[in-house]
Amino acid sequence: MKYILIFLLPAVIYAQSFMISQIPLPKTYIENLDPYKCDDICLQDFLDHGMVFSFLAHADRKLENKELDDIRKMNVSIFNLGTFNSRGGLNIAMLLPYNKIGKYAASTTNAVFAYLMTKSNSFELKSYKIESEDMADIQAAFQKIEADGFDYVIAPFTKEGVENVILLDPNLNIYFPTINKNDVNSTSPYLYFGGINYKKQSKLLLKEAVSPLVIFSDRSQTGRELAKYQKEEFLHPTIDVNETMTYEDEVSVYDMPQNTNELLIPDDENLDENLSEEKRVINFTISRRTTNLEKYLKDNEDIANASFFINTPVIKTGMIMSQLTLYDTNVTNILSTQINYDPLILSMTQYVDREKMIIANSITEENNVLIEANSLLHDDIVYDWINYSTTIGIDYFYKLITAEEREYKTPMEDNQIVYDTELIRPGLSRFFSY
Repeated sequence: MKYILIFLLPAVIYAQSFMISQIPLPKTYIENLDPYKCDDICLQDFLDHGMVFSFLAHADRKLENKELDDIRKMNVSIFNLGTFNSRGGLNIAMLLPYNKIGKYAASTTNAVFAYLMTKSNSFELKSYKIESEDMADIQAAFQKIEADGFDYVIAPFTKEGVENVILLDPNLNIYFPTINKNDVNSTSPYLYFGGINYKKQSKLLLKEAVSPLVIFSDRSQTGRELAKYQKEEFLHPTIDVNETMTYEDEVSVYDMPQNTNELLIPDDENLDENLSEEKRVINFTISRRTTNLEKYLKDNEDIANASFFINTPVIKTGMIMSQLTLYDTNVTNILSTQINYDPLILSMTQYVDREKMIIANSITEENNVLIEANSLLHDDIVYDWINYSTTIGIDYFYKLITAEEREYKTPMEDNQIVYDTELIRPGLSRFFSY
């Protein structure tokens, strides 16, 4: 028994607790005792000599020199600096349906935290977990949020959850990074939306398409609706681009269980031809477990020299593209929306598989300080559009609360973030403009 205790003693001594402490992180304050002003040359001189705290003592507010200001903001984040002139009232709530959004419960919270850490204002960020997006659960969470004194909420909900929030009609300012306003019926001035416009992206991509158009989609409702829109838009192009549709959340849409008996099925009833313009569309619906496309690609003259529109997650997209090469399919181009703007496409496919690929991308603004701050938390706002949308949302709320200038120029129009869309191509090791 003595020997057992001796061996267990080190484990007891060095045991660690992984419970999250309720004690907030301490703020660091730097007092400027220098009676002289310091211009850009002076500030740079402090940095050149490693005198970071002397630099920060003088750089206590936004600098006109962008390079120096980026250094200031990064150090504010690293050292968790406070300010003697904090306005207070910067309280943000995260409303998180964990069972619906999976990993985004953590990543969207990190995106908000990373943004606030780059500011010198003190803040309170609190998460509220709900089991479902049912009205009763949401209503109970709203009551708790209001009782705790929060007025601004970021909620990465699915479409179902947003529709329930609209019915509840709360007086809280709520931002939904996952849903586009035109996907729901909202007139509330308190509800804000950050979802990407996939119809706008599809319409732009279809200008590059030739007949026949071959559409690959999964069996989710989103995949089917997007394929239907692309077919109709290709055969009968419209002028109005204001209609929108979003993927709800990649986790909830693509990670849900599916029937393992599903096969890749050519939708013959969806084989359509516009006789006046001689356009054809062929839809293929692909299940999660389908891995062999030989029956549909090998020696298929109906799809020769076609444009291929792929509405599947990046792993499945890589499989489709590699088999287009394997079976010597004559491809005019391969088109895809935001879902495949992912560095994985560069590593999991050969260049010959992707050299004719065109992707629509709406992550067009870069902020190096916020990118690095997110990187410290192992978060991504460069390729992950939901985290990117979340960052733009907290940036907009920060302006509403503090009246300070926004970091991002992407406009908010009628309570919807309006993104620019660019066409890009995956190269040998990076993406480049089309």
